[in-house]
Amino acid sequence: MKLASFLNDHRAARIAAALLLWLLLATFVPRGPWPRDPGPRVAHLFVAPVALDPADPYRRRVGALVFRRGRTLTSNDRRFGGISSMQVENGEVLALADTGAVLRFALPARPGIARVRIALLADGPGSTLRKAFRDAESLAVADGSVWVGFEGANQIWRYRRADGRALGHAAPPAMRRWRHNSGVESLARLADGRFLAIAEDPDDGRPFSAALLFDGDPSAPRTRAAALRYRRVPGMRPTDAVQLGGGRLLVLNRHYGWLSGLSAALVVVEPDALRPGGTMEWREVARLAPPLTVDNMEALSAACEGGRTIVYLASDDNLSPMQRTLLLEFELDPAVAGPCRPAAAGRASGVSTDHAEGPPLGAGDFLAEAGR
Repeated sequence: MKLASFLNDHRAARIAAALLLWLLLATFVPRGPWPRDPGPRVAHLFVAPVALDPADPYRRRVGALVFRRGRTLTSNDRRFGGISSMQVENGEVLALADTGAVLRFALPARPGIARVRIALLADGPGSTLRKAFRDAESLAVADGSVWVGFEGANQIWRYRRADGRALGHAAPPAMRRWRHNSGVESLARLADGRFLAIAEDPDDGRPFSAALLFDGDPSAPRTRAAALRYRRVPGMRPTDAVQLGGGRLLVLNRHYGWLSGLSAALVVVEPDALRPGGTMEWREVARLAPPLTVDNMEALSAACEGGRTIVYLASDDNLSPMQRTLLLEFELDPAVAGPCRPAAAGRASGVSTDHAEGPPLGAGDFLAEAGR
Protein backbone atom coordinates (compact mmCIF):
# COMPACT_ATOMS: atom_id res chain seq x y z
CA MET A 1 0.00 0.00 0.00
CA LYS A 2 1.36 3.42 -0.90
CA LEU A 3 2.30 5.65 2.00
CA ALA A 4 0.17 8.61 0.91
CA SER A 5 -3.01 6.51 0.68
CA PHE A 6 -2.21 4.77 3.97
CA LEU A 7 -1.87 8.05 5.82
CA ASN A 8 -5.05 9.45 4.34
CA ASP A 9 -7.09 6.36 5.25
CA HIS A 10 -5.64 5.41 8.67
CA ARG A 11 -5.51 8.27 11.13
CA ALA A 12 -3.84 6.22 13.84
CA ALA A 13 -0.83 5.62 11.61
CA ARG A 14 -0.29 9.24 10.64
CA ILE A 15 1.61 10.31 13.71
CA ALA A 16 3.90 7.28 13.57
CA ALA A 17 4.80 7.96 9.92
CA ALA A 18 4.74 11.76 10.05
CA LEU A 19 8.47 12.33 10.30
CA LEU A 20 9.20 9.95 7.43
CA LEU A 21 6.64 11.57 5.15
CA TRP A 22 7.88 15.04 6.05
CA LEU A 23 11.34 14.06 4.91
CA LEU A 24 9.90 12.81 1.62
CA LEU A 25 7.55 15.69 0.87
CA ALA A 26 9.41 18.81 1.93
CA THR A 27 10.99 18.84 -1.53
CA PHE A 28 13.99 17.29 0.18
CA VAL A 29 17.17 17.68 -1.84
CA PRO A 30 20.02 15.35 -0.98
CA ARG A 31 23.40 17.02 -0.79
CA GLY A 32 25.41 14.03 -1.91
CA PRO A 33 26.29 13.05 -5.49
CA TRP A 34 23.44 12.44 -7.93
CA PRO A 35 24.37 9.54 -10.22
CA ARG A 36 24.28 10.12 -13.96
CA ASP A 37 22.57 6.79 -14.60
CA PRO A 38 22.25 5.93 -18.31
CA GLY A 39 19.21 3.80 -17.51
CA PRO A 40 18.05 0.67 -19.32
CA ARG A 41 18.42 0.30 -23.08
CA VAL A 42 14.64 0.59 -23.48
CA ALA A 43 12.70 2.52 -20.87
CA HIS A 44 9.13 1.33 -20.43
CA LEU A 45 6.20 3.16 -18.92
CA PHE A 46 3.71 1.00 -17.04
CA VAL A 47 0.26 2.56 -16.96
CA ALA A 48 -2.49 1.52 -14.55
CA PRO A 49 -5.95 3.09 -14.10
CA VAL A 50 -7.01 4.97 -11.01
CA ALA A 51 -10.45 6.33 -10.09
CA LEU A 52 -11.16 9.84 -8.87
CA ASP A 53 -12.82 8.32 -5.81
CA PRO A 54 -11.79 4.70 -5.13
CA ALA A 55 -14.88 4.28 -2.93
CA ASP A 56 -17.17 5.55 -5.71
CA PRO A 57 -15.69 4.66 -9.12
CA TYR A 58 -18.55 6.41 -10.93
CA ARG A 59 -17.89 9.80 -9.40
CA ARG A 60 -16.86 12.33 -12.02
CA ARG A 61 -17.20 15.86 -10.65
CA VAL A 62 -15.13 17.74 -8.10
CA GLY A 63 -15.80 21.47 -7.99
CA ALA A 64 -15.45 22.97 -11.48
CA LEU A 65 -13.62 19.87 -12.76
CA VAL A 66 -15.09 16.87 -14.56
CA PHE A 67 -12.89 13.79 -14.27
CA ARG A 68 -11.94 12.18 -17.59
CA ARG A 69 -9.32 9.61 -16.61
CA GLY A 70 -6.60 8.90 -14.09
CA ARG A 71 -3.39 6.89 -14.33
CA THR A 72 -0.59 5.75 -12.08
CA LEU A 73 2.78 5.66 -13.85
CA THR A 74 5.82 3.53 -13.08
CA SER A 75 8.89 2.57 -15.11
CA ASN A 76 11.76 0.11 -15.30
CA ASP A 77 14.06 3.16 -15.41
CA ARG A 78 14.80 4.39 -11.90
CA ARG A 79 15.22 7.95 -13.19
CA PHE A 80 11.49 8.13 -13.91
CA GLY A 81 9.49 10.12 -11.37
CA GLY A 82 9.97 13.29 -9.37
CA ILE A 83 7.76 15.20 -11.83
CA SER A 84 7.62 18.87 -10.85
CA SER A 85 6.29 20.49 -14.04
CA MET A 86 4.99 19.49 -17.45
CA GLN A 87 3.53 20.53 -20.80
CA VAL A 88 0.87 18.37 -22.43
CA GLU A 89 0.47 19.02 -26.15
CA ASN A 90 -0.50 17.14 -29.30
CA GLY A 91 -1.06 13.95 -27.32
CA GLU A 92 2.39 13.97 -25.73
CA VAL A 93 3.79 14.87 -22.33
CA LEU A 94 7.00 16.82 -21.85
CA ALA A 95 7.84 16.68 -18.15
CA LEU A 96 10.68 17.85 -15.93
CA ALA A 97 11.81 16.03 -12.82
CA ASP A 98 13.37 17.80 -9.88
CA THR A 99 16.57 15.89 -10.65
CA GLY A 100 17.01 17.83 -13.90
CA ALA A 101 15.79 14.88 -15.96
CA VAL A 102 13.60 15.42 -19.01
CA LEU A 103 10.80 12.88 -19.53
CA ARG A 104 8.84 12.52 -22.77
CA PHE A 105 6.05 10.04 -23.43
CA ALA A 106 2.75 9.72 -25.25
CA LEU A 107 -0.27 10.76 -23.20
CA PRO A 108 -1.63 7.40 -21.96
CA ALA A 109 -5.10 6.78 -23.39
CA ARG A 110 -5.45 3.36 -21.77
CA PRO A 111 -3.66 1.05 -19.32
CA GLY A 112 -0.71 -0.97 -20.56
CA ILE A 113 2.95 -0.58 -21.45
CA ALA A 114 4.41 2.30 -23.47
CA ARG A 115 7.79 3.87 -24.20
CA VAL A 116 9.29 6.77 -22.28
CA ARG A 117 12.39 8.76 -23.19
CA ILE A 118 14.53 10.01 -20.30
CA ALA A 119 17.68 12.11 -20.31
CA LEU A 120 19.43 14.61 -18.08
CA LEU A 121 19.75 18.21 -19.21
CA ALA A 122 23.28 18.64 -20.51
CA ASP A 123 23.38 22.35 -19.68
CA GLY A 124 22.25 24.03 -16.49
CA PRO A 125 23.49 25.50 -13.21
CA GLY A 126 26.30 23.53 -11.61
CA SER A 127 27.10 19.88 -12.13
CA THR A 128 24.69 17.16 -13.21
CA LEU A 129 26.25 15.03 -10.47
CA ARG A 130 24.61 17.06 -7.69
CA LYS A 131 20.82 17.10 -7.55
CA ALA A 132 20.84 20.35 -5.56
CA PHE A 133 22.24 22.16 -8.64
CA ARG A 134 19.63 20.74 -11.03
CA ASP A 135 16.46 21.03 -8.95
CA ALA A 136 14.23 21.89 -11.93
CA GLU A 137 10.83 22.87 -10.54
CA SER A 138 9.10 24.96 -13.22
CA LEU A 139 8.59 24.94 -16.97
CA ALA A 140 7.19 27.19 -19.70
CA VAL A 141 7.02 26.38 -23.42
CA ALA A 142 6.47 28.90 -26.22
CA ASP A 143 7.68 29.88 -29.69
CA GLY A 144 10.23 27.09 -30.09
CA SER A 145 11.77 27.60 -26.65
CA VAL A 146 11.58 25.90 -23.29
CA TRP A 147 12.20 27.89 -20.10
CA VAL A 148 13.19 26.03 -16.94
CA GLY A 149 13.26 27.43 -13.41
CA PHE A 150 15.91 25.91 -11.12
CA GLU A 151 14.86 26.24 -7.50
CA GLY A 152 18.11 25.66 -5.66
CA ALA A 153 20.11 27.99 -7.89
CA ASN A 154 17.30 30.57 -8.28
CA GLN A 155 18.06 30.75 -12.00
CA ILE A 156 15.97 30.60 -15.16
CA TRP A 157 17.38 28.91 -18.26
CA ARG A 158 16.11 28.97 -21.82
CA TYR A 159 16.59 26.00 -24.17
CA ARG A 160 15.96 25.60 -27.87
CA ARG A 161 13.04 23.26 -28.22
CA ALA A 162 14.33 21.67 -31.41
CA ASP A 163 17.44 20.14 -29.83
CA GLY A 164 17.64 21.06 -26.13
CA ARG A 165 20.60 23.41 -26.54
CA ALA A 166 20.86 26.20 -23.93
CA LEU A 167 20.20 29.67 -25.38
CA GLY A 168 20.64 31.77 -22.28
CA HIS A 169 20.22 32.00 -18.56
CA ALA A 170 19.91 34.54 -15.79
CA ALA A 171 19.94 34.76 -12.01
CA PRO A 172 17.45 37.62 -11.45
CA PRO A 173 18.64 39.84 -8.57
CA ALA A 174 15.13 39.91 -7.11
CA MET A 175 15.26 36.11 -6.73
CA ARG A 176 18.53 36.03 -4.80
CA ARG A 177 16.76 36.10 -1.44
CA TRP A 178 14.34 33.34 -2.40
CA ARG A 179 15.25 30.43 -0.17
CA HIS A 180 17.36 27.56 -1.43
CA ASN A 181 14.65 24.91 -1.31
CA SER A 182 11.56 27.09 -1.75
CA GLY A 183 12.38 29.24 -4.77
CA VAL A 184 10.93 29.48 -8.28
CA GLU A 185 8.28 26.76 -8.10
CA SER A 186 5.96 28.15 -10.81
CA LEU A 187 6.77 29.74 -14.16
CA ALA A 188 4.09 30.82 -16.62
CA ARG A 189 4.27 32.69 -19.92
CA LEU A 190 1.39 35.13 -20.29
CA ALA A 191 -0.53 35.95 -23.47
CA ASP A 192 1.13 39.38 -23.78
CA GLY A 193 4.66 37.89 -23.69
CA ARG A 194 5.39 38.57 -20.04
CA PHE A 195 6.47 35.82 -17.64
CA LEU A 196 5.27 35.20 -14.11
CA ALA A 197 7.42 33.40 -11.51
CA ILE A 198 6.03 32.41 -8.11
CA ALA A 199 8.16 31.25 -5.19
CA GLU A 200 7.11 28.26 -3.15
CA ASP A 201 8.44 29.93 0.03
CA PRO A 202 8.77 28.11 3.34
CA ASP A 203 5.83 26.45 5.03
CA ASP A 204 5.83 28.81 7.99
CA GLY A 205 2.28 30.14 7.98
CA ARG A 206 3.04 33.36 6.13
CA PRO A 207 0.03 34.68 4.16
CA PHE A 208 1.86 35.49 0.91
CA SER A 209 4.36 33.97 -1.50
CA ALA A 210 6.77 36.22 -3.38
CA ALA A 211 6.35 36.58 -7.14
CA LEU A 212 7.99 38.39 -10.05
CA LEU A 213 6.52 39.70 -13.28
CA PHE A 214 9.08 39.84 -16.13
CA ASP A 215 8.60 42.27 -19.02
CA GLY A 216 9.92 39.62 -21.42
CA ASP A 217 12.37 36.73 -21.56
CA PRO A 218 13.36 35.93 -17.94
CA SER A 219 16.53 34.17 -19.12
CA ALA A 220 17.88 37.48 -20.46
CA PRO A 221 19.84 39.21 -17.67
CA ARG A 222 18.63 42.69 -18.61
CA THR A 223 14.92 41.88 -18.62
CA ARG A 224 13.12 44.04 -16.08
CA ALA A 225 11.22 42.30 -13.29
CA ALA A 226 8.64 43.80 -10.94
CA ALA A 227 7.59 42.34 -7.62
CA LEU A 228 4.07 41.26 -6.73
CA ARG A 229 2.70 38.66 -4.36
CA TYR A 230 0.42 35.66 -4.28
CA ARG A 231 -2.00 35.24 -1.41
CA ARG A 232 -1.58 31.67 -0.23
CA VAL A 233 -4.40 29.22 0.08
CA PRO A 234 -4.47 28.66 3.86
CA GLY A 235 -2.29 25.70 4.78
CA MET A 236 -1.00 25.29 1.22
CA ARG A 237 1.88 26.38 -1.01
CA PRO A 238 1.74 27.11 -4.76
CA THR A 239 3.43 24.48 -6.94
CA ASP A 240 2.54 25.37 -10.56
CA ALA A 241 0.58 27.86 -12.66
CA VAL A 242 -0.68 28.34 -16.21
CA GLN A 243 -2.69 31.08 -17.91
CA LEU A 244 -6.01 29.98 -19.37
CA GLY A 245 -7.40 31.02 -22.75
CA GLY A 246 -9.69 33.56 -21.11
CA GLY A 247 -6.75 35.28 -19.39
CA ARG A 248 -7.23 33.95 -15.87
CA LEU A 249 -4.31 32.32 -14.09
CA LEU A 250 -4.88 28.76 -12.90
CA VAL A 251 -2.72 27.91 -9.87
CA LEU A 252 -2.10 24.49 -8.32
CA ASN A 253 -1.56 24.45 -4.55
CA ARG A 254 -0.41 21.58 -2.35
CA HIS A 255 -0.95 20.77 1.31
CA TYR A 256 0.80 18.32 3.59
CA GLY A 257 0.02 18.01 7.26
CA TRP A 258 1.31 15.48 9.76
CA LEU A 259 -2.25 14.63 10.81
CA SER A 260 -4.27 15.83 7.82
CA GLY A 261 -2.21 14.08 5.14
CA LEU A 262 -2.13 15.27 1.53
CA SER A 263 -4.47 17.49 -0.45
CA ALA A 264 -4.41 19.93 -3.36
CA ALA A 265 -6.45 22.90 -4.52
CA LEU A 266 -6.89 24.64 -7.86
CA VAL A 267 -7.64 28.35 -7.80
CA VAL A 268 -8.07 31.06 -10.43
CA VAL A 269 -6.64 34.57 -10.34
CA GLU A 270 -8.23 37.34 -12.40
CA PRO A 271 -6.05 38.93 -15.12
CA ASP A 272 -6.11 42.44 -13.61
CA ALA A 273 -4.19 41.12 -10.57
CA LEU A 274 -1.17 40.35 -12.78
CA ARG A 275 0.44 43.75 -12.39
CA PRO A 276 3.54 45.16 -10.65
CA GLY A 277 2.95 45.64 -6.95
CA GLY A 278 -0.31 43.74 -7.09
CA THR A 279 -1.66 40.99 -4.90
CA MET A 280 -2.92 37.87 -6.64
CA GLU A 281 -6.16 37.10 -4.85
CA TRP A 282 -7.90 33.92 -5.90
CA ARG A 283 -11.11 31.93 -6.08
CA GLU A 284 -11.02 28.20 -5.40
CA VAL A 285 -12.50 26.05 -8.15
CA ALA A 286 -11.64 22.50 -7.01
CA ARG A 287 -10.06 20.64 -4.11
CA LEU A 288 -8.63 17.12 -4.08
CA ALA A 289 -8.63 15.63 -0.61
CA PRO A 290 -9.37 12.21 0.87
CA PRO A 291 -11.25 10.10 0.02
CA LEU A 292 -10.40 11.39 -3.49
CA THR A 293 -7.21 10.24 -5.22
CA VAL A 294 -4.40 12.64 -4.39
CA ASP A 295 -0.66 12.61 -3.75
CA ASN A 296 2.11 15.20 -3.78
CA MET A 297 0.58 17.24 -6.62
CA GLU A 298 3.16 19.52 -8.25
CA ALA A 299 2.68 19.70 -12.03
CA LEU A 300 -0.08 21.45 -14.00
CA SER A 301 -0.83 21.81 -17.69
CA ALA A 302 -3.84 22.92 -19.70
CA ALA A 303 -4.81 22.21 -23.30
CA CYS A 304 -7.56 23.34 -25.64
CA GLU A 305 -9.09 20.23 -27.21
CA GLY A 306 -12.19 20.45 -29.39
CA GLY A 307 -13.20 23.74 -27.82
CA ARG A 308 -12.86 22.39 -24.28
CA THR A 309 -10.19 23.25 -21.70
CA ILE A 310 -8.52 20.08 -20.44
CA VAL A 311 -6.49 20.27 -17.24
CA TYR A 312 -3.73 17.77 -16.39
CA LEU A 313 -2.28 17.27 -12.91
CA ALA A 314 0.76 15.16 -12.02
CA SER A 315 2.34 14.26 -8.71
CA ASP A 316 5.97 14.18 -7.59
CA ASP A 317 6.71 10.80 -6.03
CA ASN A 318 10.09 12.03 -4.75
CA LEU A 319 11.55 8.92 -6.44
CA SER A 320 10.23 6.93 -3.52
CA PRO A 321 8.55 3.51 -3.87
CA MET A 322 6.26 4.59 -1.04
CA GLN A 323 4.60 7.28 -3.19
CA ARG A 324 2.90 7.39 -6.57
CA THR A 325 3.28 9.25 -9.84
CA LEU A 326 -0.30 10.19 -10.67
CA LEU A 327 -1.45 11.69 -13.96
CA LEU A 328 -5.01 12.99 -13.65
CA GLU A 329 -7.05 14.48 -16.50
CA PHE A 330 -10.08 16.76 -16.11
CA GLU A 331 -12.31 19.03 -18.17
CA LEU A 332 -12.57 22.52 -16.68
CA ASP A 333 -15.97 24.22 -16.56
CA PRO A 334 -16.16 26.79 -19.42
CA ALA A 335 -17.50 29.39 -17.00
CA VAL A 336 -14.14 29.21 -15.20
CA ALA A 337 -11.84 28.52 -18.14
CA GLY A 338 -13.18 31.22 -20.44
CA PRO A 339 -12.92 30.93 -24.23
CA CYS A 340 -10.90 28.03 -25.59
CA ARG A 341 -10.03 28.98 -29.16
CA PRO A 342 -6.75 28.04 -30.87
CA ALA A 343 -6.39 31.52 -32.32
CA ALA A 344 -6.82 33.13 -28.89
CA ALA A 345 -5.07 30.56 -26.77
CA GLY A 346 -2.18 28.50 -28.15
CA ARG A 347 1.26 28.38 -26.64
CA ALA A 348 1.49 32.12 -26.12
CA SER A 349 -1.12 32.04 -23.35
CA GLY A 350 0.13 28.90 -21.71
CA VAL A 351 -2.80 26.81 -22.95
CA SER A 352 -1.63 24.45 -25.68
CA THR A 353 -4.02 23.50 -28.46
CA ASP A 354 -4.72 20.36 -30.38
CA HIS A 355 -3.77 22.20 -33.59
CA ALA A 356 -1.04 24.51 -32.31
CA GLU A 357 1.43 25.89 -34.83
CA GLY A 358 5.02 24.75 -34.71
CA PRO A 359 6.70 21.37 -34.48
CA PRO A 360 5.18 18.63 -32.34
CA LEU A 361 7.15 16.89 -29.63
CA GLY A 362 8.74 14.56 -32.14
CA ALA A 363 11.87 12.49 -32.43
CA GLY A 364 14.14 15.51 -32.84
CA ASP A 365 12.67 17.37 -29.89
CA PHE A 366 14.26 18.68 -26.66
CA LEU A 367 15.85 15.36 -25.65
CA ALA A 368 18.12 15.27 -28.69
CA GLU A 369 21.02 16.99 -26.96
CA ALA A 370 19.80 16.72 -23.37
CA GLY A 371 21.30 13.27 -23.04
CA ARG A 372 24.61 13.92 -24.71
